[in-house]
Amino acid sequence: MKLGVISDTHRHIVNFSKAVDFLQDRSVDKIIHLGDDYSDVDELGERGILRVPGVFSDAYQDAKIPNRTVENYGGWRFLLSHTVSSHPNDLPGDLVPEDLIRDKRVKVVLYGHSHMPDIKLEHGIIFFNPGHLKNEDKKGFPPTFGYIELTIADLLVRLYNLRDYSIFREEKFRK
Repeated sequence: MKLGVISDTHRHIVNFSKAVDFLQDRSVDKIIHLGDDYSDVDELGERGILRVPGVFSDAYQDAKIPNRTVENYGGWRFLLSHTVSSHPNDLPGDLVPEDLIRDKRVKVVLYGHSHMPDIKLEHGIIFFNPGHLKNEDKKGFPPTFGYIELTIADLLVRLYNLRDYSIFREEKFRK
């Protein structure tokens, strides 16, 4: 199975579209948008992109829209969240990332918010932030997006630099 992971598009629709096109050319099964800006998916007109809202989005305060979800892809349990931890804007009843991580109810945490692309393994949990898709960012990172290829036993996580589609970083994990 192949997943595309995007976060923090911040109304940069052209960059968002380029990342989606690149991922679709690699025949991803699902594209995930981790928030900021939730409505960019609508503007792009893409169907089937799974999304969660950013913590400052109006959608985040809509109880009918899940702020976080747990999804099972290829036998791996993923937390999809804009933030890696709880946030003051969380609603009652929102999933609590710290609980899911502590109790090892997820194996992979996909998150955005910080605009800092990262792949790491901590306490047996894989954390993946695909970065942002802004043209420039004050934290100094180029626009990046993610790709995950997984089997029942292995997970390949890759960050791509949007500017030239080079691999920014890559890690491989075993279950």
